[in-house]
Amino acid sequence: MKTALVIGATGLVGDYLLRQLLTDPRFERIKVFTRRPTGYHNPDKLEEHIVDFDKPSEWQDLLQGDVLFSTLGTTLKQAGSQEAQYRVDYTYQLQTAEAAARNGSDTYVLVSSVSADPESRIFYSRMKGELERDVKSLAFARIRILQPGVLAGPRQQARPLEKLGIGAAALLGAIPALHKYRPVHGRTVAKAMINASFDEEAGLQVDTLEDVFRRAGE
Repeated sequence: MKTALVIGATGLVGDYLLRQLLTDPRFERIKVFTRRPTGYHNPDKLEEHIVDFDKPSEWQDLLQGDVLFSTLGTTLKQAGSQEAQYRVDYTYQLQTAEAAARNGSDTYVLVSSVSADPESRIFYSRMKGELERDVKSLAFARIRILQPGVLAGPRQQARPLEKLGIGAAALLGAIPALHKYRPVHGRTVAKAMINASFDEEAGLQVDTLEDVFRRAGE
């Protein structure tokens, strides 16, 4: 039985991930590090830490577990600036991964993006690519990076433009050459993350959208 570490548990994928982890008998303990309460209560299994990601020295020693699941992220609108979004999507995730690796976690599972590219001229794609590039060198026995396309599912905050994007992605995804851009439900990504954490092959694996569906058994 394993102990899971989770950041990003209040987001779309993170919420599904936490739900599934809480009902998965292979995990004995779930430690969540979050900026606000998740709303879940399971004292026998869930250990929730409300943290300030700008003060990692106050809580990084608590990152003791077998698997780090990283789904943290925000939008440019929510963050207010590219600098603030970069701090959430890149800095917070990298600092947490570095601490978990330093504390002896052997598996890291990261949700990235199909567009991730450290050389991209597009800010979002470059940010995701830089994170992928920099976590690959960390001392985990296994690193699994998932690159889904547009994420579908219920959001806590309304995102009208994102709904339009999901519709457009669904239409484009019908074209064989653009299948990697079709929408994927957050529940599916969460299931793929958990299954990826039990893949015992050492080293790095980067999962495209097709791999995500395969890992989820869909």
